[in-house]
Amino acid sequence: MLQGIIEMSSRNQVVVVTPFTLAGAMAPVTIAGAVVQQNAEALAGIAFTQMVRKGAPVMYGGFTSNVDMKTGAPAFGTPEYMKAVIAGGQLARRYNIPYRTSNTNASNTLDAQAAYESGFSLWALTQGGGNFIMHSAGWSEGGLTASFEKFILDVDMLQMVAEFLTPLDVSEDALGLDAVRDVGPGGHYFGTAHTLARYETAFYSPILSDWRNFETWTEAGRPTTYDHANRVFKEKLNEYEKPPLDRAIEEELDDFVARRKREGGVATDF
Repeated sequence: MLQGIIEMSSRNQVVVVTPFTLAGAMAPVTIAGAVVQQNAEALAGIAFTQMVRKGAPVMYGGFTSNVDMKTGAPAFGTPEYMKAVIAGGQLARRYNIPYRTSNTNASNTLDAQAAYESGFSLWALTQGGGNFIMHSAGWSEGGLTASFEKFILDVDMLQMVAEFLTPLDVSEDALGLDAVRDVGPGGHYFGTAHTLARYETAFYSPILSDWRNFETWTEAGRPTTYDHANRVFKEKLNEYEKPPLDRAIEEELDDFVARRKREGGVATDF
């Protein structure tokens, strides 16, 4: 890793220093102790980038979670992970360095566990002020696999978080006092001009949520969130069109990649 920092920082490339500190395994079992180790490792790497090249761009990374003490397996999206993420964000702000964190979960499929662990992760990294979010979409089985269905769920959740973080419009028009006067006591707002002008964009439209009543949902075969995500990702792949690229540029890029491979370096499977 030090050699990697030398290669990157000497060329003024961004380095993200992210210790992988699992409480109870390769770090103290207490979250405070694990964060102490995370911070020491991160600062050591950050300081080294500046030894290589003063002013080289660098980010503070945090990836502290806990393990299942029954099996030793890594656990993600836990209350402990949330605390570590928020503490890491506070440390990064103290040093005035951009913060790298992650959207994580340890579920083996797209189920309630995948959703609530990612939900906890997104909650923590939002409160922690994350600047660069790794594993934002598709992470599954503690990072051992990537899931198309989970990718769709994560995109939906990320969009919801973005919508939640959008400042509330409190303009005179948004307050809708004219609509309140027009409807009056006992009325409804479905047909007001205020509603009709906004109904298409007033609320976030989820990708996966199924809001049909139980009877209609049952008649449709009781599709699960997994079913919806599976359908959506296949639709998106079928609709994909390769972006246009000038043939000369494509050939130049291919030649560059082939030349770099001939010159050596880390072996690739491409």
